[in-house]
Amino acid sequence: MAESSDFVSIDVETIYLGGKEFHVQTGHSFVSVIVYGDQDKPALITYPDLALNHMSCFQGLFFYPEAAALLLHSFCIYHISPPGHELGAASICHDEPVPSVEDLADQIVEILNFFGLDAVMCMGVTAGAYILSLFAIKYRERVLGLIVISPLCKAPSWSEWFYNKLMANLLHFYGMCGLLRECLLKRYFSKEVRGSEDVPESDIVQACRRLLDERQSMNVLRFLEAMNERPDISDGLKRLRCRTLVFVGDESPFHAEALHMISKLDKRCSALVEVQACGSMVTEEQPHAMLIPLEYFLMGYGFYRPSWFSGSPRSPLSPSCISPELLSPESMGLKLKPIKTRASLEV
Repeated sequence: MAESSDFVSIDVETIYLGGKEFHVQTGHSFVSVIVYGDQDKPALITYPDLALNHMSCFQGLFFYPEAAALLLHSFCIYHISPPGHELGAASICHDEPVPSVEDLADQIVEILNFFGLDAVMCMGVTAGAYILSLFAIKYRERVLGLIVISPLCKAPSWSEWFYNKLMANLLHFYGMCGLLRECLLKRYFSKEVRGSEDVPESDIVQACRRLLDERQSMNVLRFLEAMNERPDISDGLKRLRCRTLVFVGDESPFHAEALHMISKLDKRCSALVEVQACGSMVTEEQPHAMLIPLEYFLMGYGFYRPSWFSGSPRSPLSPSCISPELLSPESMGLKLKPIKTRASLEV
């Protein structure tokens, strides 16, 4: 593999400060969409987890130079925020009805139509992964592929439902209080980066903590309530034919959900990448772990053909792939040694 100096040089300040924000009116509410890159390129849409937006959920991945070069080389990026989760959002009026997860998925179609987009690549984290998976099930012709991180696909278990109700009560009565922030940080990150009495918490956790302070508690509550009423979409996943790449940290609270999801997807066009010593938000905690799997995934679409690759590009999700060793830790190099993968391949 080429050294990072061989990749396109990307100025991360240009990536984030050079984007343009649109407020798209949908049938339920205005939705903030921030666009980066050349709009003539294929579209990659992102959707973050609960209480997050693109800055707190995807900046680690897009600040990682090789990943930024890879994704912006192939796509124009459309960062969609859940209603009221964008930077500087005001509190949504109490009188407005809470949108369901179906409503949130339908909003995406309205956003694509606003930008004149046909089929898009999708990337979502946990709650955002559920919304995009539901969107893919309902509008299969609008989805080129799915990249989901620590995804949800089942209805909430009793324990999750009760935990979400606890967080909802905290939001309702106390707002974004310290206890609620700790609950959310445990949802996102592994214990190692959250720190302990002897080890300070990492910079990414501190940054996320500051960004959570900016969220309007009522807006977060609405998204949480929608997710706590979500239906099981496992059967719908069986009908998907788009290629799907699933990442999950082995310390994620939703690790079992990711394993369940991969078991429901077509084995010929799906793969699972488990990242060791990582929580749910792989995009922030270990973005380097996503690089090589993303490269192979995009090669399967012909989006990315690196000059260092000799011969015809092969995707780990392609039936023409020789063997699962293409995604083995050894083939990924020492930099990605903490990763283990499970790929269901048709030889």
